[in-house]
Amino acid sequence: MPPEREAWGPLDWSVNGVGGEEFDLLPADTEPLPAFLPADEQPEEQAPEGAPGEPKDPVAQAKAICLRLLTGSSKTRKQLADAMRKREIPDDIAEQVLDRYEEVGLIDDSAFAGAWVESRHRGRGLARRALAMELRSRGVDNGVVAEAVAQLDPEREADTARGLVERKLRSTRGLERQVRIRRLAGMLARRGYSEGLALRVVRAALDREQELELEQEEGDPLA
Repeated sequence: MPPEREAWGPLDWSVNGVGGEEFDLLPADTEPLPAFLPADEQPEEQAPEGAPGEPKDPVAQAKAICLRLLTGSSKTRKQLADAMRKREIPDDIAEQVLDRYEEVGLIDDSAFAGAWVESRHRGRGLARRALAMELRSRGVDNGVVAEAVAQLDPEREADTARGLVERKLRSTRGLERQVRIRRLAGMLARRGYSEGLALRVVRAALDREQELELEQEEGDPLA
């Protein structure tokens, strides 16, 4: 484990700083592929020649790639486009297939972004800044990102930050106050919380803890 740093530095407030969280996990509750597809979207018969399980027609191949990826979890349009580009599907065919799948609702970046924000905030406690970075890295349009993260109002974000600090508070007992502030605020920073909010929440939690300890000492006749 790296030694504790004694001063603030750029890495303390970087979402991807030392000891930071990885953002590559998919949300647990993204929507699976619907149980039915339009007739013209059903997987086509595979040709006997060629790579095993791989259709020869570029359109059929593009559809097969998309359906395979969408079966496990929702994907953004860019993620599917990147996957087809790696398989050397012509851009015009990829666009044709992607447009069709948007029409039938198999691709919906807005729904993806909304589900992502809800899942990652609830499950990992990520703040709007970190969530926006994750969505942009998956090719979601800035306007869609802004709309999705707006569903997290500042008070809910602050409540989540307080809950994260409360769960970690006990593990820092015995350390100096400034060390505790640095560790707890750094934990929030790695989840995308602003420096101001992180410090405010951490200091308030430490003050409450101190008040409770004083009350317990005053109520203990043996203290």
